[in-house]
Amino acid sequence: MIKVFTANTPNGIKIPMALEELGIPYQLVRLDLANREQKSPDFLAINPNGRIPAIIDEDVIDESGKPLSVFESGAILLYLAEKYQGLIGETAEDRIRTLEWLFFQIGGVGPMFGQVSFFKSTESYPSENAVARFQEESRRLVEVLESRLQRSPWLAGSHYTIADIANYGWLRYAESVGVELEAYPSVLRWCEAIGLRFAINKAIHRAENPDAQFGNSLRDRAA
Repeated sequence: MIKVFTANTPNGIKIPMALEELGIPYQLVRLDLANREQKSPDFLAINPNGRIPAIIDEDVIDESGKPLSVFESGAILLYLAEKYQGLIGETAEDRIRTLEWLFFQIGGVGPMFGQVSFFKSTESYPSENAVARFQEESRRLVEVLESRLQRSPWLAGSHYTIADIANYGWLRYAESVGVELEAYPSVLRWCEAIGLRFAINKAIHRAENPDAQFGNSLRDRAA
């Protein structure tokens, strides 16, 4: 069993999305970020950086004799894709393209979108210049995605991969950071396609309503 320690955030939702797409059962352990459960000693033993998400793979024992833990969303996505042999394409080129666009999100889209959100919402460091700067860079990054998606249905090429999941986790919040997706029609088309996937909707529903059941209505409509 995979235990997923997470919260309903752009980074946190990526792992349930990937597991739902892979068809792998998992236990969702939601952390209350407002109450700083991510800084508790128990969680810091799993992720010393005190951030979500993190996982424990109870089926794999590490060199210390404990179930294997993995932190950092990109590392977790890559671990799951390689372990379960899915969401990473079929060839060596597919894999490297997947990694390129996965790291593009980790090093660019996530940090820039996150900085916009921080400076828009905080009163501790009010700075219109900071918001403008990070919004400008966020739009530039979305322009890069637009260029890619004009030529390819998915970021890694012909295959839907963890790179799409990672970037979608953030792009679904684009409007909230001042990025109007109508200006990027290929990105908008890509977002809409991912947003219709049954596994994606199931992961989002479960993250928002952990005790509720998710029916097959979307799958039925798609059939």
